[in-house]
Amino acid sequence: MVKLEVERELSHKEIKELQEEIRRLAEEKNAVILAHYYQRPEVQDIAHFVGDSLELSRKASQTDADIIVFCGVRFMCETAKIVNPTKKVLHPNPESGCPMADMIKAEDVLRLREKYPDAEVVAYVNTTAEVKAVSDVCVTSANAIKVVSKLESKRIIFIPDQALGNWVKKHIPDKEFIIWQGFCPPHFEFTAREVLKLKEIYPDAKVAVHPECHPKVIEIADFVGSTSQIINYATTCDSNRVIVITEVGLLHTLKKKNPNKEYIFPQSMNYCGTVYCCTMKAITLPKVYETLLKETNEVVLPEDIIQRARKPIERMLELS
Repeated sequence: MVKLEVERELSHKEIKELQEEIRRLAEEKNAVILAHYYQRPEVQDIAHFVGDSLELSRKASQTDADIIVFCGVRFMCETAKIVNPTKKVLHPNPESGCPMADMIKAEDVLRLREKYPDAEVVAYVNTTAEVKAVSDVCVTSANAIKVVSKLESKRIIFIPDQALGNWVKKHIPDKEFIIWQGFCPPHFEFTAREVLKLKEIYPDAKVAVHPECHPKVIEIADFVGSTSQIINYATTCDSNRVIVITEVGLLHTLKKKNPNKEYIFPQSMNYCGTVYCCTMKAITLPKVYETLLKETNEVVLPEDIIQRARKPIERMLELS
């Protein structure tokens, strides 16, 4: 057993030793470790699978492991439990929530349903299990346009992200959208002025932007897409430089995919940049180790919530 001082910074040697021990424990316990692209590099490196929300939802629904250790924010862990209720789902840091997900409650959705009874409720996957349970279908940034375009209803209640909602609305003009005014603070607060400044510094660079960003930032982009879509664009486009406006954790995967390119994130790469998710980065290697070792921080949801929330997630997976 490794003895840890959780709060102190680990040396390179300690990181490697801890990673080996986590891998050993995972094999011993038949556990799968899932990590979002926004996780710390050393956490991504011990994951069996790294992906965006859609990819991780699919992986969670397909695993035959007994334990799922989910390195992501709370709504992601809840989604893993919803699609795989018989598995033990562990969250290395239960305090890692999502500010956007907390901007809407189930009661808010029910009020919208009462006001617009003919509308379908489209819930971004960045929502709590309780909100999913009163929604018609879930979407991710990777599949939102595709899923919404397939819905029969001409009126859409889109929750909770206003940026993604407006991006989808732009691509599906024949539907009426009622859009909740939630947002992702790191993405939405980054400004067009800052992007233009980066373009001045790097005039030959392409700009790839996440659809959670402000519409004025999106207007400047050469490409708009989810984290997985940005990876594909940034590593295959004809430019050797790409300005990437999303969470800086994505840099780790981009460097692995195509180390010959230069990827420019806001304010350099020292995790002090603007597009930085504090709750994602709150999951550390020692927390993953302790959680797997002791099998603590299990995600528990009421059975009725699991049953109701599973329907919009399954519908999303079918439509996408």
